[in-house]
Amino acid sequence: MENVIVLATGNRNKFAELRQVLGTLPVAIRGLADFPPVPEAVEDGATFQENAYKKASYYAKLFAVPCLADDSGLVVDALGGRPGVHSARYAGPAATDGANCERLLEEMAGLADRAAHFVCVLTLAAPNGAILSWEGRCDGEIISTRQGEHGFGYDPLFFIPELHRTLAEIPLAEKEAYSHRGRALAQFINEFDRIQQWLRRQTSASSMPWQEANRR
Repeated sequence: MENVIVLATGNRNKFAELRQVLGTLPVAIRGLADFPPVPEAVEDGATFQENAYKKASYYAKLFAVPCLADDSGLVVDALGGRPGVHSARYAGPAATDGANCERLLEEMAGLADRAAHFVCVLTLAAPNGAILSWEGRCDGEIISTRQGEHGFGYDPLFFIPELHRTLAEIPLAEKEAYSHRGRALAQFINEFDRIQQWLRRQTSASSMPWQEANRR
């Protein structure tokens, strides 16, 4: 079981980013497309932690293999934390990245406080229900026009003052050192030997109750 991990995301950009970063680990990385079609996990949690847990545990139980899911989003101070857990569908259920960026710019029009941060909660679930979680954060500010061609989502609007660039102006290989997802993944990679040991223990825990074991 510990030799396969499924990346529990239907977002092709996110899958490519996760797979590239995790590609050097001694484990086979699979995606949802490698399994028969199933209903999507319901992401109705009020926090990033809840949604990451829902996705990882749902697919791990369904496919009987460890699943790694992340829930990420943009938190804008002047908007009371919005778009938050609704970041991917801020402009509607089938919103594109462009539409979400447009709505954000409309809501930020005329606001002096541009402070924002990205959050990523990364959760690994075993089929028996046990989970581990990590969290990454990236601080920046929202600019008024898109800059950059890399990345996806709100990256073209998210400016990092220390770098004098947006996330969309940073190549993926460099982005992982600064992004919220990259920082969460770095923790995962650094702990991978212990994670494999943990996964092996889960094979003998055939009926462990659903619970959360946070690892920071």
